[in-house]
Amino acid sequence: MNVTASVPASTDAARWASGAAFIDGAYMPIAEARIPITDWGFRRSDVTYDVVSVWDGAFFRLDDHLKRFRASMESMRLIPQESDEDIRAILHKLVAMAGLREAYVAMDCLRGRPLPGTQYHPKNARPYLSAYAIPYVWLMKPEVIERGAHMIVASTPRIPEASVNARAKNFHWADMTAALFEADEKGADNPILLDAAGNVTEGPGYNVFCVTDGVVATPDRNVLGGITRLSVMELCAELGLTCEVRDVPVEELRNADEILVSSTAGGPIGVSRLDGRILSNDRPGPVSQKLRETYWAKRKEGWHAEPVRYEAA
Repeated sequence: MNVTASVPASTDAARWASGAAFIDGAYMPIAEARIPITDWGFRRSDVTYDVVSVWDGAFFRLDDHLKRFRASMESMRLIPQESDEDIRAILHKLVAMAGLREAYVAMDCLRGRPLPGTQYHPKNARPYLSAYAIPYVWLMKPEVIERGAHMIVASTPRIPEASVNARAKNFHWADMTAALFEADEKGADNPILLDAAGNVTEGPGYNVFCVTDGVVATPDRNVLGGITRLSVMELCAELGLTCEVRDVPVEELRNADEILVSSTAGGPIGVSRLDGRILSNDRPGPVSQKLRETYWAKRKEGWHAEPVRYEAA
């Protein structure tokens, strides 16, 4: 695919300052990006997506994100015309067009609408690619990250993985949205969701870890295979920390010495309160803080970095 075919002739900086978008073969400023209201991507949340970050002019683990995005598309039978290398080129171009050094870069594959005269079935609706690059988005405000997140265990359970494959990043967020409102109503920053058996799953946009007696644990069922989660597990190995990937009962979470979450939108972030219980003197714990500091130090050194091709603009 020729990923440059629909690039506008003008790249006036003011039009692109808020970000750049690509929809079904065309580039545009983010403010002009639209999807058809009748498409099933909108009407049925029939979408899979991924998000990669850019920091100091370089993508982080772009190969891993593209691999996960392709697996998600295949799982949801959403296959666009673009190859992985086409998508890579599109993402580079979007960041370059917006002139961003720190960016939040999303890639979506949406299902369109069945053509008139065809059976009203998803097999007859064409999947297509959209993507955008905007200034970097933080999961939480800097002051919240500094003092540690205040979390709750949500009363709303996570959607069962037998119904929606959590490994395929998706827009089925009714449970996450309900949990976010519950956290807000209880004066907390964010929620952690459980499965029907009372095991920890994840939160809205992040994986969860707990630390007990120096051992790090993270759930491996009904969760996204997070790229930042993978990074935290690699850092645990590098720092000599045992990291177990297994069921994590809610009682273990409630009694943990430390809790942290991991997200593309902020890296590892420590938790200082859970349901009002104060952890680690009401600040991120030492293991959480070490993982966070190491993560950002290594990123600044070029860990898993792919420099943005700014000449692509």
